[in-house]
Amino acid sequence: QRLKGELAAWLGRLGMKPYEAAFRSRRMDGLRWAFSFGSWRPSCCEWLMAARCVQAEERERIGEFVFARDAKAAMGGRLLIRKLIAEKLKIPWNEIQLQRTTKGKPFLANPVLNTIPNFNFNISHQGDYTVLAAEPNRQVGIDVMKTDLPGSSSVTEFFRIMNRQFTDHEWNTIKMAGDEWAQLVMFHRHWALKESFLKAIGVGVGFNLQRIEFHASPLHMRVGQVSKETIMFLDGDQEEAWTFEESMLDENHHVAVSLGKPDMITKNPLQLQENVNQEPSQFTLLTFKDLISSAIAMAPDNPMYWENFQAKKEKTRLRMPL
Repeated sequence: QRLKGELAAWLGRLGMKPYEAAFRSRRMDGLRWAFSFGSWRPSCCEWLMAARCVQAEERERIGEFVFARDAKAAMGGRLLIRKLIAEKLKIPWNEIQLQRTTKGKPFLANPVLNTIPNFNFNISHQGDYTVLAAEPNRQVGIDVMKTDLPGSSSVTEFFRIMNRQFTDHEWNTIKMAGDEWAQLVMFHRHWALKESFLKAIGVGVGFNLQRIEFHASPLHMRVGQVSKETIMFLDGDQEEAWTFEESMLDENHHVAVSLGKPDMITKNPLQLQENVNQEPSQFTLLTFKDLISSAIAMAPDNPMYWENFQAKKEKTRLRMPL
């Protein structure tokens, strides 16, 4: 304890907190995590524990969701973020300060970002998964899409409605993919790519999606495969500085990760070269137990929160047969 106190005092004189020193002393690689909230059937104990491990405002926001799936997806996302920061940035779980931008994107407000100003993370949830990507030195955006039937309309009508979202080249790639299901797979793959890029650059509604055009490669993805062959054109010019990682979590869930140009102000050119050439990252599938392995409860049990969850509805969809 005495040594810990002396170390803390010394770091204080340097203007550093212990977790800032811990980060300076280690190298962080890119990271990819996934949590299957769709297969998670939380017990009362698990849901209350999860609620105790997120900030009060997030706990309240999650409690307001109408559907149980949405609440589970959002809870998974908050726990993924806190696990990332606690384990990789070495900030104690109960000291993590998460805030949201005006556009709703979560960010870390702790002063450690003065030490690592280019640390980026992003999450997405759709279908049955919540996913997270983090990078120490690159812009990052992530999107997961589940291939599914379009609801109450036919595939042809669905594509007609979505016509303006893709370029002629992209539609040709989609419609040449094979039967209607194969076309839907390729559609959702392109949608994930576009969403991941928009999230990486921080824009949303109002951006003309036809300004960006993806040339998907390989045309057929396999579960367990991670590819970064796809290229993108912005306003007709290839964006060579950007990398696009694609993978399949299972037969129906496609994930796209957009990685911007490594930050050029890094003082270590070897680290910069490593970031450019590193192999694309496989996703690690986490369990609920994994999510809370570093957790520190920040609030007492509230049995009413379990009653709130049990009262939530289950989503149902009308689907047209192919």
